[in-house]
Formats: sequence, structure tokens, C-alpha cells
Amino acid sequence: MFVRRQHRLSEENLAEYLTRCGLISPGEPLDVEALGDGNINWVRRFRTASGSRVVKQARLALERFPQYQAPTERILCEARYIESAAPFDIEGICPRILFFDPEERVLVLEDLGDAERLDSALARDADVSRSAAAIAAFLGRVHRGTRGADLTARFANDGMRRLHGDHIFRLPYRPNDFPLSPALARRAREIQGDAGLVARIDAAHARYLLPRGALVHGDVQAANLLLSPSGPKLLDAEIAHVGDPAFDIGQLLAHLLLPAIARGEPASGRRAAELAWAAYASASGPSEDASFAAAAVHAGIELLRRTLGAARVPAVERDEAGHAVVDAGLRLVQNPPSSAREL
Repeated sequence: MFVRRQHRLSEENLAEYLTRCGLISPGEPLDVEALGDGNINWVRRFRTASGSRVVKQARLALERFPQYQAPTERILCEARYIESAAPFDIEGICPRILFFDPEERVLVLEDLGDAERLDSALARDADVSRSAAAIAAFLGRVHRGTRGADLTARFANDGMRRLHGDHIFRLPYRPNDFPLSPALARRAREIQGDAGLVARIDAAHARYLLPRGALVHGDVQAANLLLSPSGPKLLDAEIAHVGDPAFDIGQLLAHLLLPAIARGEPASGRRAAELAWAAYASASGPSEDASFAAAAVHAGIELLRRTLGAARVPAVERDEAGHAVVDAGLRLVQNPPSSAREL
């Protein structure tokens, strides 16, 4: 646990810190701007005459939700994920680390510019099949290459895993005060009252918490995927841990499916999901831990929580869209298909 008093970065002291670390010259002009949603970490882009980079610092209180606290070791796990995944990252899916300060929990990464996020591309119904397949193949290689490896101590990230897992597997299925429309609130209460369904989700949660399987990224959501000119990039591995590989690929499948289901055009999302699964299965090899049915259950749970949980997405603002996504999520959880063709 991080106990030493942390040197908190700010726009005012960032230049001094970067100079002390040898990242910029004394007195070098510096432009700083906030970057991304800033939900968990303090994240800024800084520009000098030689280019731009991204700096992030992990603090005990989450940036956007200071009422929640999480171990700052999460940024150690992020750096270790990029390092451990490097032998399998033949396409440069992970951003490059330019500087790492483990004591102050600071990571400096390459700047990917204004690359489009996957959720934005999906919202405009862009063809993201090639990018999705590249991400899925990367996940498959990492899972295959780390399956059974002794990485549990190196990725002791249980605080982040449990915090994240509660929002996925628990909170949406217990009484809560999430701001839902009356129609979706009724739907949520019906689901909370379905003991059999909740038991299925609880069983998936238990598998998610087991520290065995493979190295998983832990947050393969569309907002963490950038479509850069050099290819897709997967960001924010701060929930990385050793666990259920079906969780990673299931999350990716859910985010490929969700916008198309919400639009009433499920076929377009299904095509991208099928190609992604084919790429994943080819790269990961046969494994009971990552069968399509196991991934489908996680995909269904992700569809449900993105509609009924705290992390709702804009695509489900309309009740009609929300009900369609909930219906699809329930089908995947209750009757998980054995192949992508059955989506």
C-alpha cells in the first residue's frame, strides 16, 4: 500500500516535476491540457516544441469520484501489463511507456493525438472489423502466452478488481439509486427479483474474482480503444490482474454489439463480433476458460450493466434502445450460444 506522502502533480507544478525528471529542459515552454474523461487518474497532455506526451498520476481518491478510493498500485499494474504483454504485442496495440516513476505513481506515455475512440466510431456505424479483430488477436496472444504463468504476485491488484467487479456484477442487481427512466427502473427491479438470473451473474462474479487463468487487461471497453492512424490502441490497463480470460473478450464483444442493437440494426454489430471472436480463438488456442459460451455470458452481463448500472452509455438513452439491449443481454446470460454464428 502507498503510504509515503505523494507529490501531487498539477498544472502549476508539472513543469518543475518534468524538469527534475529530465523530461524537459529548464525553462522550456510547456502547454498543458486535460485529457480524456479523467474518471480514475489525474491525466494531462503536455506539449513542448519537440512534441506532445501524456502524463498520468494515480492517487488514492479517484479523480472524478473522490468518494471512492482505490490502491495507487493500479498504475504499477498498468505499467507491468504493458511490459508483460510486449512479447505478444506484434502490432503495437499498447501505448509506449516513455517514463515511469513508481514512487510518485506517475506514468508518461506516447501521445496518440486526437485518434477516434471506438465508441465514437461505432456510434456512426463505421466498419471497425479489422481493428476489432486486431485487438481480439492481441488479447488472445496475451492470454495464451500467460496462461498458467506465475504472475499473481506481480499483479496483486485485488482492490481495483473488486471495485470494478462490484459495478459490473453486483450493484446493478441489488437495490440501488441509479438514475434510470421509470420504464427501465421497473425492468431493473424485475431482474433484481429473478433469483435464478442473479445466481448466474453471481457465479460469473466468483469466477472473475479467482486469481487464476491468464493475464487479463480487465477493462476492454470501447472508451479505452483508440483507432489511431498506426492501428488500434488499447489504453488504461490499471485493472490488469490474473483471472478469467473470457472476461476480456466478453467485454470487447459486448461493446461491438451494443450500439447496433440499440439502433435496431443488430446485424452490423454481429459481423464485427464474429470476426473478433474468430481472431481471438485463432490466437488464444483451445481453452475451457475461454469458450465462446463463457465469453457470451460476460458479454451479456456487460450489456446489462451498461444499460441498468452506473456506467450507462449514451446509446441506451431512449427506452426503446435500452429495452433492446437488456433483452440481448438477458439472452446471452440465460442461454449463452456455443458459437459466434448463433449471436
